[in-house]
Amino acid sequence: MSDVRRTVHSHVESHPGVHFNELVRDLDIATGQAQYHLRRLRRAGRLDVAELRDRTHYFPQGYESWERRTIALLRRETVRGIIVVALEDPEPSAADLAAELDVARSTISWHVSTLVEADVAEKCYDQHGRSHVTLTRPEETRRLLDEVAPSLSDRLVDRFTRLIDDTFRE
Repeated sequence: MSDVRRTVHSHVESHPGVHFNELVRDLDIATGQAQYHLRRLRRAGRLDVAELRDRTHYFPQGYESWERRTIALLRRETVRGIIVVALEDPEPSAADLAAELDVARSTISWHVSTLVEADVAEKCYDQHGRSHVTLTRPEETRRLLDEVAPSLSDRLVDRFTRLIDDTFRE
């Protein structure tokens, strides 16, 4: 295995769920070079992927599909915030999440939809028609939460979205 491929593999092992652009930035390698080595590692059965909302996330072998999706989502700051709140309060409402995380309800709705599509959460409604979020596998989600932190670029994108939300709410 080449030194670059070994470096790429090592980075994925130490950063499960890293998405392609983050890997390129972190390792300071060319896009084509990253694509080549990731493709070779996948063909050799050394890496798995999760495709989520137009991003490809890379994982070392050993994570099941649900874990890959959950980790990929936990790398996003707003989604991570939703999950943390849902772990503390088993059925937070969309309004509670929006207030707690200081984001627009439309942003919460978009992220909750992503969580539901990934089978990480379920959306239910109370007798008043208000939506609530419940995690499908809370204990496993809590365990995975400790394995990953959002990247700087993910945090910046989430904060930019919050800035836009604040601008339109006023």
